[in-house]
Amino acid sequence: MLPRYENKLNDIRAQLSSLIAAIILANQDTLAAFETNQNDLYERAKNHLKSIQINANAIDNEVIKTLALYGPEADELRLLVAFLKMTNELDRIGENMKKYTTRLQDLCAGECDITPMTSSIIQLQKTTLNALNYIHEYLDNVGTSDAHELFRKVSVEESKNDDLFSIIEKDLLTLIVQSHELSADYVKVLATLRKLERTGDRTVNIAALLLYAQQGGELNYHN
Repeated sequence: MLPRYENKLNDIRAQLSSLIAAIILANQDTLAAFETNQNDLYERAKNHLKSIQINANAIDNEVIKTLALYGPEADELRLLVAFLKMTNELDRIGENMKKYTTRLQDLCAGECDITPMTSSIIQLQKTTLNALNYIHEYLDNVGTSDAHELFRKVSVEESKNDDLFSIIEKDLLTLIVQSHELSADYVKVLATLRKLERTGDRTVNIAALLLYAQQGGELNYHN
């Protein structure tokens, strides 16, 4: 392909990297806010996520224009298809993070005591943060990175995420049964944390897309 085309691919990859970086910053601020009870960090996290959808749409437009202008084949086509699908995953991760951050802020200001599960919630968010960091590092070093290794590492974090969520879900269901006056609040906690569980699934989808782009084969990922 022409050098100009390679530059276009690098530009799109850099935009995707910036999109993920914004989501990572939001995760970091939300986690720090929860750990230290600093309300301003929740607000800063939300600011990181304000333009996620707009930026994802802009990347989609660049991918479509690149497909139309250059008519890529084989490896290059797989990469652009992966990029196009990745923006959808990142947009949804961004939306999940917006809802998670807002709801967690409200829960921490409410009467519902989630202190007994604080450690598990922190670990749950760290698994999603680790997976996103792995993806970000891969995109910044895509020329020397191994997509199989990325998929393995992200899958490990997603498996931890599932295990932690199952433990928290069991504890919350017990509290819902035992604490009738706060049952609605505990249902909100469960729904809030499910946003992190869904984010874990989507990080695996992204890793699968990058594996497909690098290695080819059949494209399989969760909806």
